Amino acid sequence: MGPIRGFKRRKKAADKKEVDQNGSPASETDAPSLGPQPQPLDWWDEFSKRISGPSRSKDSKSFESVFRISRKTFNYICSLVKEDMMARQSSFTDLNGKPLCLNDQVAVALRRLSSGESLSVIGDSFGMNQSTVSQITWRFVEAMEERGLHHLNWPSTEAEMEQVKSKFEKIRGLPNCCGAVDITHILMTLPTMDPSNNVWFDREKNYSMVLQAVVDPEMRFRDVIAGWPGSLSDAIVLRSSGFFRLTEEGKRLNGKKLSISEGTDIREYIIGDAGFPLLPWLFTPYQGKGLSDLQIEFNKRHAATRMVAQMALARLKEMWRIIHGVMWMPDKNRLPRIILVCCLLHNIIIDMEDEVVDDMSLSHHHDTGYRRQNCESFDKSALIVRDKLSLYLTGTLPPQKVTFTPAGGYRGCYLLWLYNFAAAVY
Repeated sequence: MGPIRGFKRRKKAADKKEVDQNGSPASETDAPSLGPQPQPLDWWDEFSKRISGPSRSKDSKSFESVFRISRKTFNYICSLVKEDMMARQSSFTDLNGKPLCLNDQVAVALRRLSSGESLSVIGDSFGMNQSTVSQITWRFVEAMEERGLHHLNWPSTEAEMEQVKSKFEKIRGLPNCCGAVDITHILMTLPTMDPSNNVWFDREKNYSMVLQAVVDPEMRFRDVIAGWPGSLSDAIVLRSSGFFRLTEEGKRLNGKKLSISEGTDIREYIIGDAGFPLLPWLFTPYQGKGLSDLQIEFNKRHAATRMVAQMALARLKEMWRIIHGVMWMPDKNRLPRIILVCCLLHNIIIDMEDEVVDDMSLSHHHDTGYRRQNCESFDKSALIVRDKLSLYLTGTLPPQKVTFTPAGGYRGCYLLWLYNFAAAVY
């Protein structure tokens, strides 16, 4: 539940503290109200005046345009981090000496993460010191790591996984698919004279840090790993990840198999581009020239389905612009944690069915300037299964009719849009 709005005095139970919208306990000795009291300003009305000036016009920016999320989502985020952010005494104030309440602090942190603006710009906009912006943002990151991790998880039940697989199949017919994996680069500016920074120098001659994500059909991150240097190939990052280890140990993608013909079962799998190895649980597209019609058709279906991962990473960078541009001399130990929190916030917006994000354009370009990598590694058994899956999809085996019924709301509209978009492109 989000922070309580307004301030309501209680006449009963003097030993209980009431809490206002800022999370500040009222005095137990407050006298009872003697008559009608003026209603306090909504937090945003007061806060927006502080950052815009009391003479702001009626057409000034709304809450949604500043933070690009709804008040409902903002209140929920406040409720998540309240205990950790308010547990430690702090002297956070603005330049006028006014103490910053919980909502103020969350607003500062979200603005820093979503805008990507410098500490000085945020400080000038919100009327506070750069150091205050930095400290508040980091405290928020720590609190989200502690309280928001349940928004990023692998499907824990068979029913949940069946829903994921069903929605993937509705895109372009890939059966038993559990996720799409992709990699993006977070660009950095680092001192060129320091030899230790060479490991971060990638193939496109940028300093970068890698984020690998496994995504579900609704663009929700189900597994992420961040922190590896950009100089590593996509295949190496995958093999170094916890997801790879868990899957190889039989703890992931170990659910129901799908029988597509006599003697041929398709296990649960994810899909990825040609930069990843072809594995029994990771199907990549056919490569090379002179592909058959069957192989071309498989690649079309594969690419259209894989687009959910590309769009998720593009949306992540567009929404949380602190990781969108080139970061100036970031702390490489803290950056992976900032990336993780951006992923958590991305998922929270989806889980809250926040309609504000619907106004943002959908793109699948998240790594502009980066060429696709090619991995030659493959598993022989995976070659055979991919061929049989291609036959199944093209009707050599009895075809499976693909139908779509919108689930309603954001999820249903998004899946319908994705299906139509993929059909138009491919």
